[in-house]
Amino acid sequence: MMGYHFMGKVTTSTPLLFKSKLLCFSLFYLFTALFLALYASLSQSKCLFRSSPFDPLQTPLFSYPSSYGEHKYALPTHRSTCSSPVFFTDYWTVLKEIRDLYRNSSLASPVLSYMQGQADSFGGNFSTQKRISYFDHENSSVEVPCGFLKKFPISNYDLVEMENCNGVVIVSAIFNDHDKIRQPRGLGSKTLDNVCFFMFIDDVTLNGLYYHKVISKESPQHKVGVWRIVRVSSKDLYDNPAMNGVIPKYLVHRLFPNTKFSIWIDAKLQLIIDPLLLIHTLIVSENADIAISKHPFYVHTMDEAMATARWKKWWDVDALKTQMETYCDNGLRPWSRKKLPYTSDVPDSAMILRKHELSSNLFSCLMFNELEAFNPRDQLAFAYVRDHMKPKLKLNMFEVEVFEQVAMEYRHNLKHIGGAGGREEGSKRSKIKRTKRAGSDLLYVNGSCCSKCQKYLLEMWGEYHK
Repeated sequence: MMGYHFMGKVTTSTPLLFKSKLLCFSLFYLFTALFLALYASLSQSKCLFRSSPFDPLQTPLFSYPSSYGEHKYALPTHRSTCSSPVFFTDYWTVLKEIRDLYRNSSLASPVLSYMQGQADSFGGNFSTQKRISYFDHENSSVEVPCGFLKKFPISNYDLVEMENCNGVVIVSAIFNDHDKIRQPRGLGSKTLDNVCFFMFIDDVTLNGLYYHKVISKESPQHKVGVWRIVRVSSKDLYDNPAMNGVIPKYLVHRLFPNTKFSIWIDAKLQLIIDPLLLIHTLIVSENADIAISKHPFYVHTMDEAMATARWKKWWDVDALKTQMETYCDNGLRPWSRKKLPYTSDVPDSAMILRKHELSSNLFSCLMFNELEAFNPRDQLAFAYVRDHMKPKLKLNMFEVEVFEQVAMEYRHNLKHIGGAGGREEGSKRSKIKRTKRAGSDLLYVNGSCCSKCQKYLLEMWGEYHK
């Protein structure tokens, strides 16, 4: 208040700012709107409407040495809007439902029979026609090739722990010291009692962990935060580290025979949503066998194949051509509305959620066989296997904007700090090969355009006429 003398009397005056109730309400509305806009722009949950776990874990899951890992900052996401928000159920309801599902799972579905025996390679490396013969599994007595035709070289300690994992497992892998072990965030207070976390690594990665003192050499069993570390003697498997990573990625149902659900997550990702909420929302609620994100840019397999060659994601371009011609010759077609309810032919396979039942297990086996036959670029075989297998796969291909909000992506390790024994040997074995250029007949064979994929390309470009 301010006092004024007027004709001998003292009067008081209220500041103009407080005279108008309308002005006060307007200012309140303005500041509230600004706060909400700022919160929305900074929130990591633009695409998620969730009930946070009651009493979430607050303490750090692991304290890393300062020297470990050079890439500490996540790659930025590209989308600020969300057309397909995901709604999460209450954490305790989810926990109870998933517990009930895996306790009752033994009463339900038929199982696959797997081929037994010995072979020169882990998966048997079957011919094209032999692999195709297993796509139709209406005769459930047929044994399906699904890896393990050589011993998987891990310790008995780890094997027992994997068999003892019941219910839900989260799986990742680092081969050739390509990534950093990252701890999940946002876990509910009971999640670690119901979910196993396993990280598969090779000797090159293990020596890096020793070097940075992340783990000790004294114990035969290792754990880094939530992750149980499983050493794989990759010298007994494939020369390509990426192909060794395909084993836990696609044969998770065989490595963990007593689990009902799994999530594969590339080591470049950090999970930031409780895995039980993810499984319930993306698998259970959708009645899906597998849930996987759409690719952010591509819909057609051939687009991904061209990008793989252009960006040198696989060194042998001639082999990519052979792979695509094999698929075109055996019925691969570009995506169209005829393929609905499948909404794309190209996934982002950095995260795969599975319900371990017959269809998803068959899909995983067939995928592994294709990857061994050609290369570990799993996006190229995805639609070919999915479209031709029987029984059909119940697939939830969710929007990439959802994927960007449930996991944070980091860069791969671009260089290694010296001193880690065994890295020189590993780098020699996995030395990047010089790109092998495609032959002159990539687009033309005997004067005929585009070889066996001509019809595919014309359909994809909308130029095919019968």
